[in-house]
Amino acid sequence: MSLSCFEFVDKKSQLTLEEAQQLLLDEARLWHQQQDRVHRLPLQQALGAHLAASLSAPQAVPPHTNSAMDGYALVGASLVSQTQWQLVGTQLAGQMTSHRLQPGEAMAITTGAALPPGADTVVMQEQCHVEGDQLTIQRAAEMRIGANVRQAGEDLQQGQQVLAAGARLGPVQLGLLASLGCADVPVRPALKVAVFSTGDEVVAAGQPLAPGQIYDTNRTSLISLLQALGCQVSDLGILPDDQQVIHQALAQAALTHQLVITSGGVSVGQADWIKPVLNQLGETRFWQLAIRPGRPFAFGHLGQNASGETCFFAGLPGNPVAVMVTFMLLVQPLILALQGAEAGAATPVHAQAEEEIKSRLGRSDFYRARLSTSPTGQLSVRVVGEQGSGRLSSMHEANCLVRLDEQEALKARGDSVRVYPFAGFLAGYLA
Repeated sequence: MSLSCFEFVDKKSQLTLEEAQQLLLDEARLWHQQQDRVHRLPLQQALGAHLAASLSAPQAVPPHTNSAMDGYALVGASLVSQTQWQLVGTQLAGQMTSHRLQPGEAMAITTGAALPPGADTVVMQEQCHVEGDQLTIQRAAEMRIGANVRQAGEDLQQGQQVLAAGARLGPVQLGLLASLGCADVPVRPALKVAVFSTGDEVVAAGQPLAPGQIYDTNRTSLISLLQALGCQVSDLGILPDDQQVIHQALAQAALTHQLVITSGGVSVGQADWIKPVLNQLGETRFWQLAIRPGRPFAFGHLGQNASGETCFFAGLPGNPVAVMVTFMLLVQPLILALQGAEAGAATPVHAQAEEEIKSRLGRSDFYRARLSTSPTGQLSVRVVGEQGSGRLSSMHEANCLVRLDEQEALKARGDSVRVYPFAGFLAGYLA
C-alpha cells in the first residue's frame, strides 16, 4: 500500500521530486472520483480543451475511393495493352456516376471526386493528350496500376478509435474531428485558477519603484503558463505581507476556483504567512522538497469552493526561476491531471555533459542548460548563465534543465546526464 502524504511528512522533512509528483497525481485522481463534470462544446470553441471520452470514427475517412489529383480515371489493367482510350464523361467532386468503365474507356476526373465503378487508376492530365473523345497516354505501359488513388478508409476505418479520453484538442485534432462530421465534443471544463503574488517589496509592472522594491515577474509568468495549459485564469494581483489580508483573499478566491496559486511567502521568514493561513483555511499536504531551486513549496487545499469541490492550493517560492521550475515539474502535471489529460507525461532524455557539473548529495539539483544535437545525432548539453534562482535571464538562454539526482555529487565531462527539454515540459515554450 502506498504511503499517504501525512506518513511522508511525518517521516521525512523533505520529499523527493518523484514522491511529491505522485502525491499530486493521487490527489487529482481522488478529485476526479468525487465529481464527473463534462461539457459539450462546438468544435470552434473547443481549442485547448481535453476530451472527456474516447471518440471513434462513425464512418470511414475518406468515405469513398477518390482521385488524388486532376486527370483521367480508367481500368489500370488496360495500360499494358493500349495507348488510346475513349472518353465517356466527366466525374466532378461531389458527384457520383453509375456508369461502369470498361478497359477501353476513360473518364475525366477532378481531385477528390469519387472513382467511377470499374476504375482503379488515375493518370495525371499532364501525361495525357485529348483530341475529341479520344485520350492518348504517352508511355502508358510504364504507368503504375492504382496510381493517384486514395482508397476509402485509408485514413480512418469505421469504428477505429480516433482520440483517447484526455487528449488535448489542438488545430490538428479539431480538423480530424471535423473530418468525421463531429459538430461538438465532450470535454472537461477548463480549470479555474486564481493567481496571486505576495510581498510588500513586489510592485506591478508600470508602477514606480520605491527603494527596496522589485517588479513582479512571477504573476506574468504564471498567468502565461496557465493560459498555455487552457486554464481559466483570474489575476488577483499582489498580496501584502499581512496575515489577515492574505487570509481573507485566499478564502474569497477559494470560493470560485479549483486551484489557487501564490508565489513567495512560503519560507520561514517573519513575513511568510502563507503556510499558517493555509492551515487555518484548509490543510497542508506537504511543504518542503529536496530539490533546488524550489525547496520551499507548499501544497494543500483551502477547503471546498461554492460548487462543493476541493479547492487546491500551491504556494510557489518567490524567486522567478524557482517559480518556473516548480511549476514545470509539479504544478503543470497536477493541472493536466485535474483537467483529465491523457496519461503519459513527457519523459526526460539523456545527453552527454559538455563540462563538469557539481551538485550536493541529498537533493536533486536542476541546472538551466542548452541541449544540442551533433551532425551524427549525439545529444549533448552545457550549463548556461548564472544559476542563481533570481536570474530569469538564464531561463531565456536555456532550452532545458539538467538534473543531478540526490545521490549524484558530480558528473564529469562526457558523462550521461538526465535532461528535461522545455519543448516537452514547459507549457507554451517558444524556442
